[in-house]
Amino acid sequence: MSVYCNGHRAGADELSAALVNYGHFTSMQVRGGAVQGLDLHLRRLRAGTQTLFGTVLDGSQVQAWIAHALQAEGRVDASVRVTVFSQAFDFRQPLQAVPVDVLVAVSAPVTLPATARRVRSVVYQRELPHLKHVGTFALFEHRRQALQAGYDDALFVDAQGAISEGTTWNIAFGRGGELVWPQAPALRGTQERLLQAGWGGEPQLARVRLDDLAGFDAAVACNAAGVWPITSIDGHRFTGSEALVQRAITTIAGQPWEPLA
Repeated sequence: MSVYCNGHRAGADELSAALVNYGHFTSMQVRGGAVQGLDLHLRRLRAGTQTLFGTVLDGSQVQAWIAHALQAEGRVDASVRVTVFSQAFDFRQPLQAVPVDVLVAVSAPVTLPATARRVRSVVYQRELPHLKHVGTFALFEHRRQALQAGYDDALFVDAQGAISEGTTWNIAFGRGGELVWPQAPALRGTQERLLQAGWGGEPQLARVRLDDLAGFDAAVACNAAGVWPITSIDGHRFTGSEALVQRAITTIAGQPWEPLA
């Protein structure tokens, strides 16, 4: 992995400043120098910067820095993570206006295989769930505990059993070819938006509880690295997930790629 800060290769001082653990990010897959949902990623970064720092982020500059980092690494296919933080942020004076810094990390491209997964529910909600912030410890620990218990991942629900999101992914449920997206406080993903845009018709949004699962025949998970079937939640099995994920993959493949340069 190679890391750039504000358009140049990051040094130790800049990287150490990022360890304050106050900031936000987005992750994307680049193919042929282009990104699906690039505008969604930039919108996420601008909104997060306004929320956490009260600062306007120049999306065009961020896009140029991503393109520069890829060119410097000689890559047209890559995984890219863009993190917004501030070297000047002082947790003792969090309201102080500070300039922001942008880290662009470039690594090998990743495509998650459409491997069926069994998940278990856990009562948990991320802090500031609408933000893709850098506080990821609990996400990975819940995934680790699920693996220890014999599952493939964890699905978050509230105290009433309302489904929100997976550890690092969104979920949708299938019923007669229709996709239903559970509505609870969660990070709305770029892949989720692309699927909604390409599926046809208005997205079906609804509160979905664990007790409602019997009304669905399929479930599909997605994030920027791929789409895969969920074959069971807490032992409740879905028989149509494999077919649904094939349609989802085709839908995503039909979404446009936006060039970085």
